[in-house]
Amino acid sequence: MKIYTKTGDRGETSLYDGKRVKKDDIRVESYGTIDELNSALGLARNFIEDQEIVEIIYGIQRELFNVAGELATENTDNFKGKVDETQIQALEKIIDDYLEKMPKMDKFIIPGSNKASASLHVARTVCRRAERRILTFSREEDVSPLLIKYVNRLSDTIYALARYLESDLRYVDFKK
Repeated sequence: MKIYTKTGDRGETSLYDGKRVKKDDIRVESYGTIDELNSALGLARNFIEDQEIVEIIYGIQRELFNVAGELATENTDNFKGKVDETQIQALEKIIDDYLEKMPKMDKFIIPGSNKASASLHVARTVCRRAERRILTFSREEDVSPLLIKYVNRLSDTIYALARYLESDLRYVDFKK
């Protein structure tokens, strides 16, 4: 099987439903950034020794295929209900569980005191960028509010996991 089709040589790509669009179309930017996030999470997973967090990340990676699929097609009928409120609630539970395991803080931290937390912080920033791209896209096309909510909650989840894995907290003190 060849992975090159030569159909993209002029700057176009096919959506999931076969429609051709420019490779820099905001829709492609949106699902492409979700793909970047999935890869960043895969990289981060390789630095994490906590098996429970590894499994959480695997689950998120699987869900991101549905997020990208919904963004990659105009006819979202195949993806309706794949991103739903139960997934958002599951992310909120992860956030609550991991924040409970940490001391409370009211300052910014310098991210990345070890490879596991640093790689998750990179994934978190990719997730935030994906959210921005999706919001821009949502001004042009209908995007499920649950999908937007899911991606927003996902960045908080990744932050909570990264913060939990920090080994040496360094705080940012702002001088007045």
